[in-house]
Amino acid sequence: MTDTRSFSTSGLRASPPPNSVLYETVLAGGKHWSFTMKAGTALRLIDIEGGANAGMLFYNPANLLERYNAPDTLKCQHTFKLTAGNCLYSDMGRIFCSITEDSMGWHDSVCGNLSARMVEERWGARDYQHDRNDWKQNGRDSFLVEAAKYGLGKRDLAANVNWFSKVAVEDDGTIAYVPDASKAGNHVELRFEMDTLVLMHTCPHPLNKAESYPWRPVGVEFRTSAPVPESDACRLSRPENARGFENNRLYHLCGC
Repeated sequence: MTDTRSFSTSGLRASPPPNSVLYETVLAGGKHWSFTMKAGTALRLIDIEGGANAGMLFYNPANLLERYNAPDTLKCQHTFKLTAGNCLYSDMGRIFCSITEDSMGWHDSVCGNLSARMVEERWGARDYQHDRNDWKQNGRDSFLVEAAKYGLGKRDLAANVNWFSKVAVEDDGTIAYVPDASKAGNHVELRFEMDTLVLMHTCPHPLNKAESYPWRPVGVEFRTSAPVPESDACRLSRPENARGFENNRLYHLCGC
């Protein structure tokens, strides 16, 4: 997809109740998209057929130098996987979004993307000139296409999230992809704590060695979200998250 959108509850005649669906679509397998989520809205991703992968990166649209930091996200929450209760941090110590719902329980944030070379070696060469919309896109170039719309390039890419993909560490230390870990209907919901530019693709996970290129669609829903209470599970899941929310409060108060 090539359009970019900004989703917000502002401008509506009457504020819809929390968890209302404002917009929904399906992003076909092997495609890419970008959009800006406003603070106080939520994004729900749905694995429609099972075995999907949704690569994602996050940036501050007001300062594109601020972007998702996978090492800090995992380190400060003492985890290797992402699931409900976890927060996704920027490299400024702020929280882009919180995972409020997750029916799968495991999402990867360490393995990165497929490259064009890897796709060709694994599933054969195809390109848009010959194959049109059936060509086999890769995650790295998909991110670069979306990033270019905002003046970003190769140096601005970072370690990304791979929603609906699970990996396991073998006894010898190697990381292995777990096939079919996500079932049809699994969903994950992100509540955005600050305005966030989202780059997204539905290309295969880099460790997926399926016999044929997996064209797996992902449902996308933009929703309203309730205010964050002091008893919020994401805020309380780690002491570091409480500090991250305080960093966000200061940012919203005075931009620092």
